[in-house]
Amino acid sequence: MVIKEKISPEELEKVFDDSFKTVIKIVVDIERGILSAGSEFHIDCAEELAEKEGSSQKNLWGANLYRENKEIDYISLVNIKPLENNRSMDIEIPAIKQKVEKIIKDLLCN
Repeated sequence: MVIKEKISPEELEKVFDDSFKTVIKIVVDIERGILSAGSEFHIDCAEELAEKEGSSQKNLWGANLYRENKEIDYISLVNIKPLENNRSMDIEIPAIKQKVEKIIKDLLCN
C-alpha cells in the first residue's frame, strides 16, 4: 500500500491487522516523502514504489514499525547500498535515518 498522506489511527491498525499483526514492513522514498507499507517483504514495498510511483532505488530505505509502542527499527536488506556508503542492513547514515523516521512519523504516527 502506497501512502502519500497521513493516515488515521484506524487505518494504521488495519495495516497491522492485514500484515504481521505486531509489525509492519515499510520502505520510504526519502526524496518524495512517501512510503509503502504492509507487504510481506521490504523488497515488495520497494518494488511497489519503483513500479507505481517511479521511485529511484537509491532513495528507498527500509524500516519496521512495531504496533505496541510505535517504535521504529531501521533494519532491512534493501538498506544494503554500497554505492550510497551504507554496507549494513541497518541505516548507518544519520541524516537518512532522520528522514526515514520523520516520514514514517508524519504519515503513520500521531
